[in-house]
Amino acid sequence: MKVTQHIAKNLHQVYFGGNWTASNLMDQLDGVSLEMATKKVNDLNSILALTYHIHYYLKGTMEVLKGGDLTIRDKYSFDHPQIQNEAEWQAFLENIWEEAKTFIALVENLQDDVLNRYLAEEKYGTYYRNLAGIIEHAHYHLGQIAIIKKMIGSS
Repeated sequence: MKVTQHIAKNLHQVYFGGNWTASNLMDQLDGVSLEMATKKVNDLNSILALTYHIHYYLKGTMEVLKGGDLTIRDKYSFDHPQIQNEAEWQAFLENIWEEAKTFIALVENLQDDVLNRYLAEEKYGTYYRNLAGIIEHAHYHLGQIAIIKKMIGSS
């Protein structure tokens, strides 16, 4: 199996399940209403903000994999859309799942030799570092979502 296929599998698992942490974005967000997603707990980010933030880097990197430019910037990574109702929240999530599947397929089809090349520019590091970083970043914030969800459930 190619290294890119292993990376794609890890990406799939953090979004959709099957990893050894037994935690993934889809399961954590299952049953989360818009009210829960936007609820502020102390000074923590909302579940909506964290969900958007996790996906922001995947979506931006996907543009590069499709042949485009890397246009995302950290300062915008929490600038989530204003979601007004439950239907918009569900559509937001469905869009994330679809984009994640597209991204995973793009990664799976990469050749391993691309992993040591720089993503867009040298200052952004290699493809490998960015793809591994997306997985690490998702797990980090996934833990925050799980904790905030428990805090909301106990209040």
